[in-house]
Amino acid sequence: MKRSTIDLWVGLFVALGIAAVTFLSLKVANLTPQSDSNTYTLVAEFDNIGGLKVKAPVKSSGVVVGRVSNIALDTKRYVASVTITVNSQYQFSRDTSAEILTAGLLGEQYIGLTQGGDPDNLQNGDRITITSSAMVLEQLIGKFMTSFAEKPVAGGSSDASQSQ
Repeated sequence: MKRSTIDLWVGLFVALGIAAVTFLSLKVANLTPQSDSNTYTLVAEFDNIGGLKVKAPVKSSGVVVGRVSNIALDTKRYVASVTITVNSQYQFSRDTSAEILTAGLLGEQYIGLTQGGDPDNLQNGDRITITSSAMVLEQLIGKFMTSFAEKPVAGGSSDASQSQ
C-alpha cells in the first residue's frame, strides 16, 4: 500500500514537470496562442529584412505591442512585405515609421515603431510607408574593410625615397 502511494506522488510530480517544461518551451519559442479578436494587422515593406523572423516582436518605446505574423517577397518590386499584428489597445498614427532593429550587438531582430504626429490612426490592413531596413553586420564590415584598404599609408612612399 505504501509503495503505490509513493508511485502516485512520483507520477504526479513527473507529470507536473513535463507540463512546466512544455509551458516554458512554448513561452521561449513565442508560440503562445494570441486572440485575433483584439488585434489588427499592418503591412510594411523593407528593402532588406536581415534576420527578421515570423513571431519576432514589434516594439514601441521598448514595449512589445505586437508580433510579425508573415514575411513574403513582393515579386513585382522585389521588396520584403512584412505583415505585423498589433494589439488593438495600441493605436498608431498614419505617419508612424517602422525600422528593423537588433537587440544588442548580435541579438534577435525586431521591428521598432515610432509614433508620428498625424491625428488619424492606422486601421486594419493599412500600410506603413516610412520604413528603414535592417543593418546587416556583414555589409558594414565589408564597407569598413574596403574603405580602410583604399586609404594610403601615411608616409609610405616618401620614407622609401629618403632612405636611398
